Amino acid sequence: MENQLSVIVKESGLEKTKAQILLDNFSTYFQIASEWEKKAKTIVVSDASQEAEMKMARVGRLFLREKRIAIEHTRKELKEQALREGKAIDGIANVLKALIVPIEEYLEKQEKYVEIKAAEEEKRKQIEAEKKAEEERIAKEKAEAEERERIRKENEQLKKEAEERERKIAEERIKVEREKKAQEEKARKEREVAEYTINEERKKRERDLADERAKAEKERCAYEEKVKKEKEAVEASMIKCPFCHKSFNLKQVRGG
Repeated sequence: MENQLSVIVKESGLEKTKAQILLDNFSTYFQIASEWEKKAKTIVVSDASQEAEMKMARVGRLFLREKRIAIEHTRKELKEQALREGKAIDGIANVLKALIVPIEEYLEKQEKYVEIKAAEEEKRKQIEAEKKAEEERIAKEKAEAEERERIRKENEQLKKEAEERERKIAEERIKVEREKKAQEEKARKEREVAEYTINEERKKRERDLADERAKAEKERCAYEEKVKKEKEAVEASMIKCPFCHKSFNLKQVRGG
Protein backbone atom coordinates (compact mmCIF):
# COMPACT_ATOMS: atom_id res chain seq x y z
CA MET A 1 0.00 0.00 0.00
CA GLU A 2 2.92 2.30 0.67
CA ASN A 3 4.06 1.77 -2.90
CA GLN A 4 0.61 2.70 -4.19
CA LEU A 5 0.59 5.87 -2.10
CA SER A 6 4.08 6.75 -3.35
CA VAL A 7 2.90 6.32 -6.97
CA ILE A 8 -0.09 8.62 -6.40
CA VAL A 9 2.09 11.34 -4.80
CA LYS A 10 4.71 11.02 -7.51
CA GLU A 11 2.18 11.29 -10.35
CA SER A 12 0.64 14.40 -8.72
CA GLY A 13 3.81 16.38 -9.56
CA LEU A 14 4.05 17.94 -6.08
CA GLU A 15 7.28 19.43 -4.74
CA LYS A 16 9.23 16.89 -2.60
CA THR A 17 8.62 18.64 0.72
CA LYS A 18 4.87 18.78 0.13
CA ALA A 19 4.90 15.20 -1.13
CA GLN A 20 6.65 14.07 2.05
CA ILE A 21 4.02 15.87 4.17
CA LEU A 22 1.28 13.86 2.44
CA LEU A 23 3.18 10.61 2.95
CA ASP A 24 3.75 11.39 6.65
CA ASN A 25 0.05 12.19 7.21
CA PHE A 26 -1.51 9.29 5.28
CA SER A 27 1.08 6.42 5.38
CA THR A 28 -0.12 5.17 8.77
CA TYR A 29 -3.72 5.01 7.54
CA PHE A 30 -2.64 3.05 4.47
CA GLN A 31 -0.89 0.56 6.77
CA ILE A 32 -3.96 0.20 9.05
CA ALA A 33 -6.27 -0.28 6.07
CA SER A 34 -3.93 -2.93 4.68
CA GLU A 35 -3.81 -4.82 7.97
CA TRP A 36 -7.59 -4.73 8.46
CA GLU A 37 -8.22 -5.83 4.90
CA LYS A 38 -6.55 -9.10 5.80
CA LYS A 39 -7.94 -9.30 9.37
CA ALA A 40 -11.55 -8.61 8.32
CA LYS A 41 -11.53 -11.60 5.99
CA THR A 42 -10.74 -13.87 8.98
CA ILE A 43 -14.01 -12.87 10.68
CA VAL A 44 -16.79 -14.93 9.15
CA VAL A 45 -20.15 -15.13 10.97
CA SER A 46 -22.45 -17.88 9.80
CA ASP A 47 -24.35 -18.64 13.01
CA ALA A 48 -26.11 -16.65 15.75
CA SER A 49 -23.96 -18.34 18.41
CA GLN A 50 -20.76 -16.69 17.11
CA GLU A 51 -20.94 -13.78 19.55
CA ALA A 52 -17.17 -13.39 19.88
CA GLU A 53 -16.76 -12.98 16.11
CA MET A 54 -19.62 -10.46 16.03
CA LYS A 55 -18.04 -8.44 18.88
CA MET A 56 -14.71 -8.52 17.07
CA ALA A 57 -16.44 -7.28 13.91
CA ARG A 58 -17.99 -4.42 15.91
CA VAL A 59 -14.64 -3.49 17.46
CA GLY A 60 -13.00 -3.53 14.04
CA ARG A 61 -15.81 -1.48 12.47
CA LEU A 62 -15.68 1.19 15.17
CA PHE A 63 -11.88 1.31 14.98
CA LEU A 64 -11.94 1.77 11.22
CA ARG A 65 -14.76 4.35 11.55
CA GLU A 66 -12.53 6.32 13.95
CA LYS A 67 -9.66 6.18 11.46
CA ARG A 68 -11.93 7.18 8.56
CA ILE A 69 -13.09 10.24 10.51
CA ALA A 70 -9.48 11.06 11.37
CA ILE A 71 -8.55 10.77 7.68
CA GLU A 72 -11.38 13.20 6.79
CA HIS A 73 -10.16 15.71 9.42
CA THR A 74 -6.61 15.42 8.08
CA ARG A 75 -7.89 15.95 4.53
CA LYS A 76 -9.79 19.09 5.52
CA GLU A 77 -6.83 20.50 7.48
CA LEU A 78 -4.41 19.92 4.63
CA LYS A 79 -6.87 21.30 2.09
CA GLU A 80 -7.59 24.41 4.20
CA GLN A 81 -3.86 24.93 4.60
CA ALA A 82 -3.47 24.50 0.85
CA LEU A 83 -6.28 27.00 0.26
CA ARG A 84 -4.68 29.51 2.61
CA GLU A 85 -1.39 28.91 0.86
CA GLY A 86 -3.09 29.36 -2.52
CA LYS A 87 -4.73 32.61 -1.38
CA ALA A 88 -1.38 33.87 -0.08
CA ILE A 89 0.25 32.95 -3.38
CA ASP A 90 -2.53 34.65 -5.33
CA GLY A 91 -2.27 37.77 -3.15
CA ILE A 92 1.50 38.02 -3.56
CA ALA A 93 1.22 37.42 -7.32
CA ASN A 94 -1.51 40.07 -7.64
CA VAL A 95 0.59 42.64 -5.76
CA LEU A 96 3.61 41.88 -7.94
CA LYS A 97 1.49 42.02 -11.10
CA ALA A 98 0.00 45.33 -9.96
CA LEU A 99 3.56 46.68 -9.71
CA ILE A 100 4.90 45.15 -12.91
CA VAL A 101 1.93 45.52 -15.32
CA PRO A 102 1.86 49.39 -15.37
CA ILE A 103 5.64 49.46 -15.96
CA GLU A 104 5.30 46.83 -18.67
CA GLU A 105 2.46 48.75 -20.32
CA TYR A 106 4.40 52.00 -20.17
CA LEU A 107 7.48 50.38 -21.76
CA GLU A 108 5.26 48.76 -24.41
CA LYS A 109 3.88 52.20 -25.28
CA GLN A 110 7.42 53.54 -25.64
CA GLU A 111 8.45 50.50 -27.67
CA LYS A 112 5.43 50.61 -30.00
CA TYR A 113 5.12 54.42 -30.18
CA VAL A 114 4.92 54.44 -34.01
CA GLU A 115 2.40 51.60 -34.17
CA ILE A 116 0.25 53.13 -31.41
CA LYS A 117 0.24 56.55 -33.09
CA ALA A 118 -0.64 54.94 -36.42
CA ALA A 119 -3.44 52.98 -34.76
CA GLU A 120 -4.70 56.12 -33.00
CA GLU A 121 -4.60 58.05 -36.29
CA GLU A 122 -6.43 55.21 -38.04
CA LYS A 123 -8.98 55.14 -35.24
CA ARG A 124 -9.39 58.93 -35.46
CA LYS A 125 -9.89 58.74 -39.23
CA GLN A 126 -12.36 55.90 -38.78
CA ILE A 127 -14.29 57.89 -36.17
CA GLU A 128 -14.29 60.97 -38.42
CA ALA A 129 -15.42 58.87 -41.41
CA GLU A 130 -18.17 57.27 -39.35
CA LYS A 131 -19.15 60.69 -37.99
CA LYS A 132 -19.21 62.16 -41.51
CA ALA A 133 -21.19 59.18 -42.83
CA GLU A 134 -23.65 59.56 -39.95
CA GLU A 135 -23.98 63.31 -40.57
CA GLU A 136 -24.53 62.65 -44.30
CA ARG A 137 -27.09 59.97 -43.48
CA ILE A 138 -28.92 62.32 -41.10
CA ALA A 139 -28.75 65.16 -43.66
CA LYS A 140 -30.01 62.83 -46.40
CA GLU A 141 -32.85 61.56 -44.23
CA LYS A 142 -33.70 65.15 -43.26
CA ALA A 143 -33.67 66.24 -46.92
CA GLU A 144 -35.81 63.26 -47.90
CA ALA A 145 -38.20 64.00 -45.04
CA GLU A 146 -38.40 67.67 -46.09
CA GLU A 147 -38.97 66.64 -49.71
CA ARG A 148 -41.70 64.22 -48.64
CA GLU A 149 -43.28 66.97 -46.55
CA ARG A 150 -43.03 69.40 -49.47
CA ILE A 151 -44.64 66.89 -51.82
CA ARG A 152 -47.32 66.15 -49.21
CA LYS A 153 -48.11 69.85 -48.78
CA GLU A 154 -48.03 70.39 -52.56
CA ASN A 155 -50.36 67.43 -53.12
CA GLU A 156 -52.61 68.72 -50.35
CA GLN A 157 -52.65 72.18 -51.96
CA LEU A 158 -53.33 70.67 -55.39
CA LYS A 159 -56.10 68.59 -53.88
CA LYS A 160 -57.61 71.67 -52.25
CA GLU A 161 -57.35 73.61 -55.54
CA ALA A 162 -58.91 70.71 -57.45
CA GLU A 163 -61.70 70.48 -54.89
CA GLU A 164 -62.21 74.25 -55.13
CA ARG A 165 -62.35 74.03 -58.93
CA GLU A 166 -64.80 71.16 -58.71
CA ARG A 167 -66.87 73.15 -56.22
CA LYS A 168 -66.91 76.21 -58.49
CA ILE A 169 -67.71 74.06 -61.54
CA ALA A 170 -70.53 72.42 -59.60
CA GLU A 171 -71.80 75.81 -58.45
CA GLU A 172 -71.53 77.16 -62.02
CA ARG A 173 -73.31 74.06 -63.32
CA ILE A 174 -76.06 74.53 -60.75
CA LYS A 175 -76.23 78.23 -61.62
CA VAL A 176 -76.45 77.46 -65.36
CA GLU A 177 -79.09 74.82 -64.72
CA ARG A 178 -81.00 77.23 -62.51
CA GLU A 179 -80.76 80.02 -65.12
CA LYS A 180 -81.72 77.55 -67.85
CA LYS A 181 -84.74 76.41 -65.87
CA ALA A 182 -85.59 80.05 -65.12
CA GLN A 183 -85.31 80.92 -68.81
CA GLU A 184 -87.33 77.86 -69.76
CA GLU A 185 -89.91 78.77 -67.13
CA LYS A 186 -89.95 82.36 -68.37
CA ALA A 187 -90.26 81.20 -71.98
CA ARG A 188 -93.02 78.81 -70.96
CA LYS A 189 -94.89 81.57 -69.16
CA GLU A 190 -94.33 83.96 -72.07
CA ARG A 191 -95.49 81.25 -74.45
CA GLU A 192 -98.54 80.63 -72.31
CA VAL A 193 -99.21 84.37 -72.13
CA ALA A 194 -98.70 84.68 -75.88
CA GLU A 195 -100.94 81.69 -76.52
CA TYR A 196 -103.50 83.06 -74.10
CA THR A 197 -103.28 86.51 -75.75
CA ILE A 198 -103.56 84.97 -79.22
CA ASN A 199 -106.48 82.84 -78.09
CA GLU A 200 -108.16 85.83 -76.47
CA GLU A 201 -107.54 87.95 -79.54
CA ARG A 202 -108.85 85.16 -81.75
CA LYS A 203 -111.88 84.76 -79.51
CA LYS A 204 -112.37 88.56 -79.54
CA ARG A 205 -112.09 88.62 -83.31
CA GLU A 206 -114.51 85.72 -83.52
CA ARG A 207 -116.87 87.51 -81.14
CA ASP A 208 -116.47 90.76 -83.07
CA LEU A 209 -116.97 88.92 -86.35
CA ALA A 210 -120.00 87.16 -84.90
CA ASP A 211 -121.29 90.48 -83.62
CA GLU A 212 -120.68 92.02 -87.02
CA ARG A 213 -122.35 89.09 -88.69
CA ALA A 214 -125.24 89.28 -86.27
CA LYS A 215 -125.44 93.04 -86.77
CA ALA A 216 -125.25 92.63 -90.54
CA GLU A 217 -127.83 89.88 -90.35
CA LYS A 218 -129.99 92.05 -88.18
CA GLU A 219 -129.57 94.97 -90.55
CA ARG A 220 -130.20 92.68 -93.47
CA CYS A 221 -133.33 91.36 -91.83
CA ALA A 222 -134.42 94.86 -90.92
CA TYR A 223 -133.72 95.97 -94.46
CA GLU A 224 -135.53 93.02 -95.90
CA GLU A 225 -138.36 93.68 -93.45
CA LYS A 226 -138.39 97.30 -94.51
CA VAL A 227 -138.25 96.35 -98.16
CA LYS A 228 -140.95 93.85 -97.56
CA LYS A 229 -143.08 96.40 -95.77
CA GLU A 230 -142.40 98.99 -98.44
CA LYS A 231 -143.23 96.42 -101.05
CA GLU A 232 -146.34 95.49 -99.20
CA ALA A 233 -147.14 99.15 -98.82
CA VAL A 234 -146.54 99.69 -102.50
CA GLU A 235 -148.54 96.67 -103.32
CA ALA A 236 -151.23 97.87 -101.00
CA SER A 237 -151.24 101.23 -102.73
CA MET A 238 -151.35 99.67 -106.15
CA ILE A 239 -154.57 99.22 -107.99
CA LYS A 240 -155.09 97.04 -110.96
CA CYS A 241 -156.95 98.31 -114.00
CA PRO A 242 -159.75 96.00 -114.75
CA PHE A 243 -159.52 96.89 -118.30
CA CYS A 244 -155.88 96.74 -119.12
CA HIS A 245 -154.92 94.74 -116.14
CA LYS A 246 -151.99 97.07 -115.32
CA SER A 247 -151.16 98.09 -111.80
CA PHE A 248 -151.04 101.73 -110.87
CA ASN A 249 -149.81 103.45 -107.70
CA LEU A 250 -152.49 105.42 -106.05
CA LYS A 251 -150.08 108.12 -105.11
CA GLN A 252 -148.90 108.34 -108.65
CA VAL A 253 -152.48 108.43 -109.87
CA ARG A 254 -153.42 111.06 -107.34
CA GLY A 255 -150.39 113.06 -108.05
CA GLY A 256 -151.00 112.78 -111.69
